[in-house]
Amino acid sequence: MKILHVIPTIDPKQGGMAQALKTMIGGLSDHLVESEVVCLDEPGVDFWTDTNVAVHALGVASGRWNFNKQLLPWLLINLIKFDVVIVHGLWVYPGVAVRKALGLLLAQHGNQVPKLFVMPHGMLDPYFQMAPDRRLKAIRNTIYWKLTEYKLIEAAEGLLFTCQEELALSQVPFKPYKPKCNFVVGLGVASPPAFSNGMKEAFETKSPGLNRSPYLLFLSRIHQKKGVDLLITAYAKAMHENEEARRRSPDTPSLPKLVIAGPGLETPYGRRMQKLVFSDRMLRNSVVFPGMLSGEAKWGAFYGCEAFILPSHQENFGIAVVEALGCGKPVLISNQINIWKEINQSGACYVAESTLEGTSTLLKLWTRASPQQKSIMSSNALHSFQKNFSTSQASKMLYSAIN
Repeated sequence: MKILHVIPTIDPKQGGMAQALKTMIGGLSDHLVESEVVCLDEPGVDFWTDTNVAVHALGVASGRWNFNKQLLPWLLINLIKFDVVIVHGLWVYPGVAVRKALGLLLAQHGNQVPKLFVMPHGMLDPYFQMAPDRRLKAIRNTIYWKLTEYKLIEAAEGLLFTCQEELALSQVPFKPYKPKCNFVVGLGVASPPAFSNGMKEAFETKSPGLNRSPYLLFLSRIHQKKGVDLLITAYAKAMHENEEARRRSPDTPSLPKLVIAGPGLETPYGRRMQKLVFSDRMLRNSVVFPGMLSGEAKWGAFYGCEAFILPSHQENFGIAVVEALGCGKPVLISNQINIWKEINQSGACYVAESTLEGTSTLLKLWTRASPQQKSIMSSNALHSFQKNFSTSQASKMLYSAIN
């Protein structure tokens, strides 16, 4: 079987969809499935140097709609070579191009055209229509849905969801909504590499202000959706409370430092978050911004932390959450991360609302937990990873869905 994956970009700085696709392709290869990718990245810029996957980069798209005049002609020439085509993500031109190309090819080749599947990657979540800062985008999406996007959904053989919660939420925001079939295929995450001292050294090099202190780790895009402002504000409150408690009782343990890692520091939001930290003396000495971490530095950050924290307002899956579990680290997460129920059932997390009060609760729960409780949660984290998020199980479900 040959599959063509159509995705706007495989640049890892643009979020987790590219990483999810990379993992998915690796799992499918175990079923002797051959995958190729067409994307709208600059030709010659290879983000996947460690794979043998054929990537057809047609050039950077223009505008927020990701229009590229090369895509439709390329699809008309090449689509017929594949058994299945999967469109990753919504709201952009590639979905329109695939639907149009399949319509034209169907007239020429009849039923010999590839089967179409769509993987929304959380883009049908009601959050994107309800968030106060997305009102204009929500209106745009509603118009776009009625004009064309619903046609892509109805043309597909099925929609592919990463978890049951994503499937349930997808049915809320738009009408008409009539997919032929829905499949929950999961999303496996490759097991982290074994810890090495090189990982620790690579991370310490990126985080000189940490000075080998205990820390909590946030590792994601520096973006409002991720709740970074909530985290910094809640952490500041916790620091001042901890200082007061230590004045009353010197034996009170210090609050772990906070590492906020990820791309986006150069954005207006990222600069505001840094200003928020640097304007407070206590925060300035306790919050570290190492920027985007990859390779050994990323794994060193995971293995070295006490716990991983992500108070996100919306997270379809949360690859970094699962990677933390794979490193045996408890996770402190909001209930807007769609896999929280699976992790909670394993006893590997603390969960709260994606609010300032909820984020403060996460910090309090962790700092008040006993060493024994933290040790049990660490063991549960690894068990949760192995039970719920293995690549073999996810690839098996995906292979079954597309056949």
